[in-house]
Amino acid sequence: MRIVFMGTPAFAAACLAVVLETEHTVVGVYTKVDTPKNRGMKLQASEVKTLALERGLPVFQPASFRDDAVVDDLRALAPDLIVAVAYGKILPQRVLDIPPLGAINIHGSILPALRGAAPVQWAVLKGLSETGVTAMYLNAGMDEGDIIDIRRTPIGAEETAGELMERLAGIGAELLKDTLSAIAAGKAVRTPQDPARATYAPMLDKSLCPIDWTRPAGQILAQIRGLNPWPIATAELGGTMFKIYEARPMPEARGEAGAVLALTKKGLAVGCGDGAVLITRLQAQGGKVMPAADYFRGHPITVKP
Repeated sequence: MRIVFMGTPAFAAACLAVVLETEHTVVGVYTKVDTPKNRGMKLQASEVKTLALERGLPVFQPASFRDDAVVDDLRALAPDLIVAVAYGKILPQRVLDIPPLGAINIHGSILPALRGAAPVQWAVLKGLSETGVTAMYLNAGMDEGDIIDIRRTPIGAEETAGELMERLAGIGAELLKDTLSAIAAGKAVRTPQDPARATYAPMLDKSLCPIDWTRPAGQILAQIRGLNPWPIATAELGGTMFKIYEARPMPEARGEAGAVLALTKKGLAVGCGDGAVLITRLQAQGGKVMPAADYFRGHPITVKP
Protein backbone atom coordinates (compact mmCIF):
# COMPACT_ATOMS: atom_id res chain seq x y z
CA MET A 1 0.00 0.00 0.00
CA ARG A 2 1.03 3.61 -0.61
CA ILE A 3 0.81 5.36 2.76
CA VAL A 4 0.83 8.99 3.79
CA PHE A 5 1.86 9.24 7.43
CA MET A 6 0.75 12.14 9.64
CA GLY A 7 2.16 12.66 13.12
CA THR A 8 4.27 14.87 15.34
CA PRO A 9 5.71 13.67 18.71
CA ALA A 10 7.87 10.72 19.78
CA PHE A 11 4.76 8.51 20.15
CA ALA A 12 4.08 9.03 16.44
CA ALA A 13 7.73 8.60 15.45
CA ALA A 14 7.73 5.13 17.01
CA CYS A 15 4.77 4.24 14.81
CA LEU A 16 6.39 5.68 11.69
CA ALA A 17 9.52 3.63 12.37
CA VAL A 18 7.45 0.44 12.41
CA VAL A 19 5.63 1.35 9.16
CA LEU A 20 9.02 1.80 7.51
CA GLU A 21 9.87 -1.79 8.45
CA THR A 22 6.87 -3.18 6.56
CA GLU A 23 6.44 -3.91 2.86
CA HIS A 24 4.31 -0.78 2.48
CA THR A 25 5.62 2.45 0.93
CA VAL A 26 5.50 5.75 2.79
CA VAL A 27 5.05 8.31 0.01
CA GLY A 28 4.88 11.39 2.21
CA VAL A 29 5.05 12.51 5.84
CA TYR A 30 2.95 15.33 7.28
CA THR A 31 3.85 16.94 10.59
CA LYS A 32 3.19 20.20 12.42
CA VAL A 33 5.29 23.25 11.68
CA ASP A 34 8.56 23.65 13.59
CA THR A 35 8.03 25.31 16.96
CA PRO A 36 10.29 27.55 19.10
CA LYS A 37 11.47 25.78 22.25
CA ASN A 38 13.70 26.24 25.28
CA ARG A 39 15.17 29.51 26.47
CA GLY A 40 16.73 30.38 23.13
CA MET A 41 13.35 29.91 21.40
CA LYS A 42 15.08 28.25 18.45
CA LEU A 43 12.85 26.47 15.96
CA GLN A 44 12.84 22.76 16.62
CA ALA A 45 11.65 20.02 14.28
CA SER A 46 9.22 17.39 15.54
CA GLU A 47 10.41 13.87 16.23
CA VAL A 48 8.46 12.68 13.18
CA LYS A 49 10.10 15.24 10.90
CA THR A 50 13.54 14.32 12.20
CA LEU A 51 12.98 10.63 11.50
CA ALA A 52 11.43 11.31 8.08
CA LEU A 53 14.39 13.42 6.97
CA GLU A 54 16.83 10.78 8.22
CA ARG A 55 15.04 8.25 6.01
CA GLY A 56 14.89 10.57 2.99
CA LEU A 57 11.11 10.89 2.98
CA PRO A 58 9.31 13.96 1.59
CA VAL A 59 8.04 16.12 4.47
CA PHE A 60 5.03 18.45 4.35
CA GLN A 61 4.17 20.97 7.09
CA PRO A 62 0.99 22.81 6.10
CA ALA A 63 -0.57 25.14 8.65
CA SER A 64 -3.98 23.75 7.69
CA PHE A 65 -5.87 21.92 4.95
CA ARG A 66 -8.09 24.89 4.11
CA ASP A 67 -5.87 25.79 1.16
CA ASP A 68 -6.86 23.95 -2.03
CA ALA A 69 -3.22 23.74 -3.08
CA VAL A 70 -2.36 21.85 0.10
CA VAL A 71 -5.09 19.31 -0.57
CA ASP A 72 -3.97 19.00 -4.20
CA ASP A 73 -0.41 18.24 -3.04
CA LEU A 74 -1.76 15.43 -0.85
CA ARG A 75 -3.93 14.07 -3.66
CA ALA A 76 -0.90 14.05 -5.99
CA LEU A 77 0.84 11.59 -3.65
CA ALA A 78 -1.93 9.09 -4.55
CA PRO A 79 -2.06 7.39 -1.14
CA ASP A 80 -4.04 4.19 -0.70
CA LEU A 81 -4.25 4.91 3.05
CA ILE A 82 -3.60 7.77 5.46
CA VAL A 83 -2.14 6.86 8.85
CA ALA A 84 -2.45 9.57 11.51
CA VAL A 85 -0.83 9.30 14.94
CA ALA A 86 -0.88 12.27 17.33
CA TYR A 87 -0.79 14.64 14.37
CA GLY A 88 -2.49 17.45 16.26
CA LYS A 89 -5.05 18.36 13.58
CA ILE A 90 -8.55 17.12 12.78
CA LEU A 91 -8.60 16.14 9.11
CA PRO A 92 -11.48 17.58 7.04
CA GLN A 93 -13.71 15.27 5.05
CA ARG A 94 -12.18 16.25 1.72
CA VAL A 95 -8.83 14.95 2.98
CA LEU A 96 -10.35 11.76 4.38
CA ASP A 97 -11.98 11.11 1.01
CA ILE A 98 -8.65 11.03 -0.89
CA PRO A 99 -7.30 7.55 -0.06
CA PRO A 100 -9.48 4.69 -1.36
CA LEU A 101 -8.80 2.62 1.78
CA GLY A 102 -9.61 5.51 4.10
CA ALA A 103 -7.67 7.00 6.98
CA ILE A 104 -6.78 5.36 10.27
CA ASN A 105 -5.57 6.64 13.62
CA ILE A 106 -3.64 5.16 16.54
CA HIS A 107 -5.03 6.75 19.70
CA GLY A 108 -3.60 6.42 23.21
CA SER A 109 -6.71 5.31 25.10
CA ILE A 110 -9.43 2.69 25.12
CA LEU A 111 -12.00 4.50 23.01
CA PRO A 112 -14.57 5.91 23.41
CA ALA A 113 -12.95 6.88 26.71
CA LEU A 114 -10.56 9.84 26.67
CA ARG A 115 -11.12 11.26 23.22
CA GLY A 116 -8.97 14.28 22.56
CA ALA A 117 -5.47 15.70 22.72
CA ALA A 118 -4.04 14.29 25.97
CA PRO A 119 -5.47 10.81 26.61
CA VAL A 120 -2.36 9.34 28.21
CA GLN A 121 -1.95 12.17 30.71
CA TRP A 122 -5.63 12.17 31.65
CA ALA A 123 -5.62 8.41 32.21
CA VAL A 124 -3.06 9.06 34.95
CA LEU A 125 -4.68 12.27 36.20
CA LYS A 126 -8.00 10.45 36.63
CA GLY A 127 -6.35 7.66 38.60
CA LEU A 128 -7.32 4.93 36.12
CA SER A 129 -5.89 1.46 36.70
CA GLU A 130 -5.97 0.52 33.01
CA THR A 131 -5.59 2.21 29.65
CA GLY A 132 -4.55 1.14 26.17
CA VAL A 133 -4.23 2.00 22.51
CA THR A 134 -7.01 1.97 19.91
CA ALA A 135 -6.71 1.58 16.14
CA MET A 136 -9.65 3.29 14.48
CA TYR A 137 -10.91 4.66 11.20
CA LEU A 138 -11.00 8.44 11.08
CA ASN A 139 -14.07 10.51 10.35
CA ALA A 140 -14.55 14.27 10.52
CA GLY A 141 -15.28 14.14 14.27
CA MET A 142 -12.73 14.08 17.09
CA ASP A 143 -11.76 10.44 17.69
CA GLU A 144 -15.29 9.29 16.82
CA GLY A 145 -14.59 6.78 14.05
CA ASP A 146 -15.16 3.04 13.97
CA ILE A 147 -12.80 0.92 16.07
CA ILE A 148 -10.57 -1.65 14.38
CA ASP A 149 -8.73 -3.10 17.39
CA ILE A 150 -7.74 -2.28 20.99
CA ARG A 151 -4.71 -3.27 23.07
CA ARG A 152 -5.02 -2.87 26.86
CA THR A 153 -2.41 -2.44 29.58
CA PRO A 154 -2.45 -1.74 33.33
CA ILE A 155 -1.13 1.59 34.60
CA GLY A 156 1.64 1.20 37.15
CA ALA A 157 0.97 2.57 40.63
CA GLU A 158 3.97 4.92 40.36
CA GLU A 159 4.03 5.34 36.56
CA THR A 160 4.23 8.91 35.28
CA ALA A 161 2.46 10.11 32.16
CA GLY A 162 5.82 10.28 30.39
CA GLU A 163 6.71 6.72 31.31
CA LEU A 164 3.28 5.49 30.27
CA MET A 165 3.50 7.41 26.98
CA GLU A 166 6.80 5.72 26.17
CA ARG A 167 5.37 2.30 26.92
CA LEU A 168 2.18 2.92 24.93
CA ALA A 169 4.27 4.05 21.96
CA GLY A 170 5.65 0.53 21.67
CA ILE A 171 2.21 -1.01 22.07
CA GLY A 172 0.76 1.40 19.52
CA ALA A 173 3.51 0.68 17.01
CA GLU A 174 2.83 -3.06 17.14
CA LEU A 175 -0.91 -2.45 16.91
CA LEU A 176 -0.38 -0.30 13.83
CA LYS A 177 1.75 -2.97 12.19
CA ASP A 178 -0.99 -5.58 12.75
CA THR A 179 -3.69 -3.14 11.61
CA LEU A 180 -1.90 -2.46 8.33
CA SER A 181 -1.69 -6.19 7.69
CA ALA A 182 -5.41 -6.57 8.37
CA ILE A 183 -6.32 -3.69 6.03
CA ALA A 184 -4.05 -4.99 3.26
CA ALA A 185 -5.71 -8.41 3.57
CA GLY A 186 -9.21 -6.90 3.62
CA LYS A 187 -9.82 -8.29 7.11
CA ALA A 188 -9.99 -5.11 9.22
CA VAL A 189 -13.20 -4.98 11.25
CA ARG A 190 -15.25 -1.83 11.94
CA THR A 191 -17.00 -1.54 15.31
CA PRO A 192 -18.95 1.70 15.86
CA GLN A 193 -18.22 3.56 19.09
CA ASP A 194 -20.90 4.06 21.73
CA PRO A 195 -21.14 7.86 22.12
CA ALA A 196 -22.92 7.47 25.47
CA ARG A 197 -19.67 6.09 26.94
CA ALA A 198 -17.45 8.87 25.58
CA THR A 199 -15.20 10.88 27.88
CA TYR A 200 -12.72 13.57 26.93
CA ALA A 201 -9.06 14.43 27.44
CA PRO A 202 -8.49 18.11 26.65
CA MET A 203 -5.08 19.69 26.15
CA LEU A 204 -3.06 20.27 29.30
CA ASP A 205 -2.23 23.76 30.53
CA LYS A 206 -0.55 25.29 33.55
CA SER A 207 -3.85 25.97 35.31
CA LEU A 208 -3.77 22.27 36.26
CA CYS A 209 -0.44 22.60 38.07
CA PRO A 210 -1.14 24.06 41.55
CA ILE A 211 -1.67 21.35 44.15
CA ASP A 212 -4.76 21.65 46.36
CA TRP A 213 -3.61 20.02 49.59
CA THR A 214 -7.18 19.58 50.84
CA ARG A 215 -7.66 16.83 48.26
CA PRO A 216 -7.01 13.15 49.12
CA ALA A 217 -3.47 11.84 48.74
CA GLY A 218 -4.41 9.56 45.85
CA GLN A 219 -5.68 12.47 43.78
CA ILE A 220 -2.62 14.59 44.54
CA LEU A 221 -0.26 11.77 43.60
CA ALA A 222 -2.19 11.20 40.36
CA GLN A 223 -1.84 14.92 39.60
CA ILE A 224 1.92 14.83 40.16
CA ARG A 225 2.36 11.73 37.98
CA GLY A 226 -0.08 12.87 35.29
CA LEU A 227 1.58 16.26 34.79
CA ASN A 228 5.07 14.77 34.52
CA PRO A 229 6.93 15.51 32.19
CA TRP A 230 4.80 18.60 31.39
CA PRO A 231 3.58 20.97 32.71
CA ILE A 232 4.59 19.64 36.20
CA ALA A 233 2.60 20.03 39.42
CA THR A 234 3.51 23.02 41.59
CA ALA A 235 3.30 23.95 45.28
CA GLU A 236 4.44 26.74 47.57
CA LEU A 237 6.36 25.38 50.55
CA GLY A 238 7.87 27.64 53.18
CA GLY A 239 7.37 30.69 51.00
CA THR A 240 9.17 29.19 47.98
CA MET A 241 7.46 27.96 44.80
CA PHE A 242 8.46 24.47 43.66
CA LYS A 243 7.78 22.12 40.79
CA ILE A 244 6.92 18.72 42.24
CA TYR A 245 8.26 15.82 40.18
CA GLU A 246 7.79 12.83 42.43
CA ALA A 247 5.94 11.90 45.61
CA ARG A 248 4.49 8.91 47.42
CA PRO A 249 1.71 8.32 49.96
CA MET A 250 2.47 8.68 53.66
CA PRO A 251 -0.77 7.60 55.35
CA GLU A 252 0.84 7.21 58.77
CA ALA A 253 1.36 11.00 59.04
CA ARG A 254 -1.47 13.34 59.99
CA GLY A 255 -1.72 17.09 60.10
CA GLU A 256 -3.17 20.26 58.64
CA ALA A 257 -3.62 20.22 54.86
CA GLY A 258 -0.68 22.02 53.25
CA ALA A 259 1.40 22.05 56.44
CA VAL A 260 4.97 20.71 56.40
CA LEU A 261 4.78 17.82 58.87
CA ALA A 262 8.25 16.28 58.73
CA LEU A 263 11.57 16.23 56.92
CA THR A 264 13.02 12.73 56.62
CA LYS A 265 15.87 11.07 54.78
CA LYS A 266 13.36 10.19 52.07
CA GLY A 267 11.68 13.55 51.60
CA LEU A 268 9.30 16.20 52.86
CA ALA A 269 5.94 15.22 54.35
CA VAL A 270 3.05 17.59 53.62
CA GLY A 271 -0.44 17.21 55.08
CA CYS A 272 -3.38 16.60 52.74
CA GLY A 273 -7.06 15.76 52.90
CA ASP A 274 -6.67 12.24 54.25
CA GLY A 275 -3.16 11.95 55.64
CA ALA A 276 0.05 13.15 54.05
CA VAL A 277 2.13 13.07 50.87
CA LEU A 278 5.89 12.55 50.96
CA ILE A 279 7.55 14.73 48.31
CA THR A 280 10.70 12.99 47.10
CA ARG A 281 11.86 15.02 44.05
CA LEU A 282 11.32 18.70 43.34
CA GLN A 283 12.76 21.80 41.73
CA ALA A 284 12.96 25.28 43.22
CA GLN A 285 12.59 28.28 40.94
CA GLY A 286 15.90 28.80 39.17
CA GLY A 287 17.29 25.54 40.52
CA LYS A 288 17.68 21.99 39.29
CA VAL A 289 15.58 18.89 39.85
CA MET A 290 16.87 17.09 42.93
CA PRO A 291 15.86 14.86 45.85
CA ALA A 292 13.73 16.83 48.31
CA ALA A 293 15.78 15.66 51.28
CA ASP A 294 18.98 16.99 49.68
CA TYR A 295 17.41 20.36 48.87
CA PHE A 296 16.05 20.98 52.36
CA ARG A 297 19.29 20.02 54.05
CA GLY A 298 20.72 23.18 52.51
CA HIS A 299 17.52 25.23 52.73
CA PRO A 300 15.91 24.83 56.18
CA ILE A 301 12.12 24.82 56.33
CA THR A 302 9.82 25.15 59.34
CA VAL A 303 8.11 21.92 60.33
CA LYS A 304 4.68 21.90 61.99
CA PRO A 305 4.26 18.40 63.50
